[in-house]
Parts: sequence; structure tokens; C-alpha cells
Amino acid sequence: MSRAAGLWMRVGERLLPFADAATPELPLPRLLRLSLFQVSVGLAMVLLNATLNRVMIVELAIPSTIVAILIALPLLFAPLRALIGHKSDNHASVLGWKRVPYIWGGTMLSFAGFAILPFALLVMTGRGSTGGAIYGEIFGALAFLMVGAGVAVTQTAGLALANDLAPVDARPKVVSLLYVMLLVGMLLSSLVLGRVLTDFTETELVQVIQGVGLVTFLLNVIALWKQEARQPGGKRGGEAGDFSTRWADFTASPTTRRLLIAVGLGAAGFGMQDILLEPYGGQVLGLSVGSTTMLTALSSAGTLIGLALAARALARGADPAWLAGMGALAGIAAFALVVLSAPFGSVPLFCTGATIIGFGNGLFAVATLTAAMALGEVGSGLALGAWGAVQASAAGLGILVAGAIRDGIGGLAVRGAFGEALMTPATGYSIVWHLEILALFASLIALGPLARRTGSAPPRAFGLSEFPT
Repeated sequence: MSRAAGLWMRVGERLLPFADAATPELPLPRLLRLSLFQVSVGLAMVLLNATLNRVMIVELAIPSTIVAILIALPLLFAPLRALIGHKSDNHASVLGWKRVPYIWGGTMLSFAGFAILPFALLVMTGRGSTGGAIYGEIFGALAFLMVGAGVAVTQTAGLALANDLAPVDARPKVVSLLYVMLLVGMLLSSLVLGRVLTDFTETELVQVIQGVGLVTFLLNVIALWKQEARQPGGKRGGEAGDFSTRWADFTASPTTRRLLIAVGLGAAGFGMQDILLEPYGGQVLGLSVGSTTMLTALSSAGTLIGLALAARALARGADPAWLAGMGALAGIAAFALVVLSAPFGSVPLFCTGATIIGFGNGLFAVATLTAAMALGEVGSGLALGAWGAVQASAAGLGILVAGAIRDGIGGLAVRGAFGEALMTPATGYSIVWHLEILALFASLIALGPLARRTGSAPPRAFGLSEFPT
């Protein structure tokens, strides 16, 4: 056991981006154990946003608008992330903890949602119930909502706890390492789920959901164990100040507002494909459930590469806003490849595009997260919550728009409303890919002034004059 732990430690120190974030106050074994809550979040994200959306759209023939609503429901809690962070900054607990009660509460919410979800799916498919599918949809929506709320609370409070435990100069690297572990969780989960569901059956799907709920609970318990010290006296509170006052102070800076706008546009640009990339592979390119689930593995691998490059660049003093812009440019190129995969009928082109989407998203996410860390003087929970709230809200809105476009415009195209040349299922998807390119381009425009004015690297302009023509 000790040999295996030592091997994991050596691998982590050599290969994980931001593994040098370990400090005497927060050694790497403790940091990696804490990061397990991010692995559980990645597992939930893969199940909800990758596996289930493909199954409901293709295998269960549920309209993608309904699926988009279900997938977007968890993101209703996204705007509350800033409030959750603020509350955990100032929480007064009789047990002497600030962050642990929030992480534990989020874990139990997620577990309850996963407990409900399999039975809702059975009712939606007509198995085990003589009632209408509407009841399955209602309880399915409740389950998605509970899982989303649990993930939002757990991730926001968990990131804030890591920020509390780390020294000031190591905090950006610590939070970025936790983001890497989120992607590791997504990568491993997509590989396992893709393997299990190679030959899809509804019974296996129910077993997978039950297993995910149990694994989520166990990972978060291990992650929390003896992480946050209890303060003698039974209560611990943060700095005084109500949420509205602190939020007004936080968003008073034009730099902060511009960064949050860029984060929102980029998150929408990268997020609209979340519920459509796998159905696109199934409907347009004829891929199986297992094959399309593997797309998440490709995207996660690309993201890890982007994070590794970002880690090296940031360590050398690169401008975070400039790196975020490079990530957006990579995303634009990636969606162009996905668009071309349909007329060429090319699975390799599609898989390459999915990988580069992950790469660009990794660069963009870690760079904007690093920039947001510098805005946390008013409280680490508030700063990280604001970043997460804007990112998740924009992604959720993008998911809703993408599902509606795929159903609405795609349905008109298949019926011949736009001519014979566009009578193909790929048309609705293609409109979404082009909108994502537009959103990423708008994010580049928002990032331009930030790259000229901020960053520890020597000033470097990042404007329209640098874009390829």
C-alpha cells in the first residue's frame, strides 16, 4: 500500500500541472486527497452532460429541447455560487467549521439526486410504471436539480477551502491543480462509462447511476477527512459585511467586469456543444454510445494538455488574458473542424476537433481562473464563486439555446424549409457550431484591453490587429 502511495506521489509530482503548488502548510499528499472532491464533480459532469444526454436523445428519442432543459436545470444554482462563497466565507458554525458544512451538505444533495434519477429514467422509458412519462420527467428534473445544487455547493466551498489552506503565493497554483483534478476525474469517468456502456441496456444504465452516487459520497468523505481545523470556542466567522455591499465592491472595477464578461462569452462559446457533440456523433456520423462517450475522454485529454502548457507559460510570467485569448482562438479552429466533419463524413476530423475544443477550453479556463484569483481581496469564496457563477450560468444559457436551435432550425431544415442541400440532420448542429465560433470571437474582443493592461509579463498587445486574416 505504501509503495502504491509513493508511486502515485512521484507520478503526481512529475506529471500533474501545478503539482509544485505543494507547500509545507499544504503538502502534496494532503492536497491530492482534498482534490478528490473535484474528481467526484467531474464524474457527475460526465454522467449528466455526456452519457445521459446522448442516451436520452438517441436511444430514448426524447426531444433535445427537453433534454437541454434537464441538463440546464442544475445550472439554475450557478448564479448562487457567489452567494454560497460569501456565506462560507462568513459561516458561523457551532462545530467550529466554515467550509465543511457546505461541502457535506452539497455531497448529500448530490447523493439524493442520484438516488432518485434511476427510477425517474425507468418511468420515462415506461418500465416499472403504468403511469405517463410526465411523472418520470418531473422526478428526473428534480434529480438533475438536486445533483446540480450539490455540485455547485461542493465545488464552490471546496475551492474556497483549498484557497484557505494554501499560502497566499501558492493559491493560484493550488486552485489550478484542483481544476486539473476535475479534468482527470472527467477523463477517467468517460473511459469507465464508455467501457461499461459499450453494449447499452437500460438496466446497466441504472446500475451506473447508482454506482456514481455511491462513489461520489465516498470520494467526498475521503477528501474532507481532517482537512479543516476546528476553531476552539465553537464558532468561526469571516469578515463583516453583507453580500450586496461586498458584491458591489467586487464588481466596481472595470477590469473585473470585463473579465467576467469575457468568462461568460467564452463559457457559452465552449459550453453550447456540451449536450450536442455526442448526439452529433451518433446521428450524423453513426457512432455508438460507447464511442461517443469516449469523445469526453478525447476532450478531457486535450484539456489536460492545455492546462499543462498554461502551467508552464504562467510559471514563466505569461499574461493570463493573452493565454485565455489563445484558448479562444484554438476553440474557433476546433469548431471549424467539427463543421467540416459532416460534409466529409470524417470521424477522425470530428475527433480531432473535439480534442482541440478541450485544449482551447483548458487554456481559457485556467487562464481566466488565474486572473480571477487576483480579484479575491474581498474574500476567496466570493471571487471563486463569481467566476464559477458567470461560467456556469453562461454555459447553461448556451445549452438551452443550443438545444432549441438544434430542434427548431434542424427540424425545419430536415423538412426542406431551407432547400434540398440543407435537408440533413447536420444543419441544426452546424448553426450551433457557428454561433459558438461567434461567441469565442466576442470573448477575444473583451479580453483585448485586459491583455494590454494587466499581467506580470511584459506588456503585449492582444487586439484585432493580431488576428489571422
